Amino acid sequence: MKFSSPLIEGRLVSRYKRFFADIELADGTVVTAHCANTGSMAGLKQVGSRVWISNADNPKRKLQYDWRIIEVRQETKSALVGVHTAWPNKIVEEALNSQHILELAGYESLRREVKYGENSRIDFLLEDESKPPCYVEVKSITFSREHGLAEFPDSPSVRATKHVNELTNMVKGGARAVMLYVVQRDDCDQFSIAADVDPKYQEAIVQAHKTGVESLCYACTLSPEEITISHKVNILGN
Repeated sequence: MKFSSPLIEGRLVSRYKRFFADIELADGTVVTAHCANTGSMAGLKQVGSRVWISNADNPKRKLQYDWRIIEVRQETKSALVGVHTAWPNKIVEEALNSQHILELAGYESLRREVKYGENSRIDFLLEDESKPPCYVEVKSITFSREHGLAEFPDSPSVRATKHVNELTNMVKGGARAVMLYVVQRDDCDQFSIAADVDPKYQEAIVQAHKTGVESLCYACTLSPEEITISHKVNILGN
C-alpha cells in the first residue's frame, strides 16, 4: 500500500490520553497528531524516538496529523514499526486480491465487515461455491520484548478473546476460520502468544486450534512511502 504522499518525519514528545501524540517537526514546531491505536503500545512510546506522521489536509478535522510509524531499537538494531491499527486490514485486502497469501488463495469473492456470530463482524469473509466459507480475523501486532520475536496481545483483551471464540463456533458449524496476525514491524521472524499478558486469550486460542481454527502470521516491510505484506512468520507452539 503506497501512501498518497510521503510521511513527515519528527520526534516523539509524548503520547497521552490514548488518542493524542505530540510530535516535534524538523523546524522545531510541535504538532498534536491523532493516535489510532487504543492499545498499550508497549515499547513504542520512548520520548525522542524518530516518528513519521501524515497530513490529513482536511480543514474540517480537529487534528490535521496522524501518527503512522515509529523507529524503535532493540539491542543494537533499529526497526520501523507501524502504529496505525487500520493499516493491516488494508494491506491484507491487497494481499488477498493479489493471491499473495497462498493459504487464503483460491476463493471467488471477498467481503469485508460481515456480521456473524453474537453481534460481531468478521474482517474478511472469503467465499467460493466449491468450498466452505472462510472467516478471517486480522490482528495488528507491534509488541516485541525479545529481539526477533513478535507477541500478541500487549495487554489483556476481552474483545480479542471473544473473536477467537466466535471463530471456534464457525468451525463447529462447518466453516473454515483463520486468525491472521500481521506484524507491523520489519525485525521479527517469529511470533508467539503472550500467555503471561493474557492467560484467557491463550486458553481460548489453544482450544480454538484443537477445534480446527487456523493461525497464520505474516510480517510487513514498511517505509515512509509504503507498507506491504512481505513474508510468512513462524508461529511458536502452533
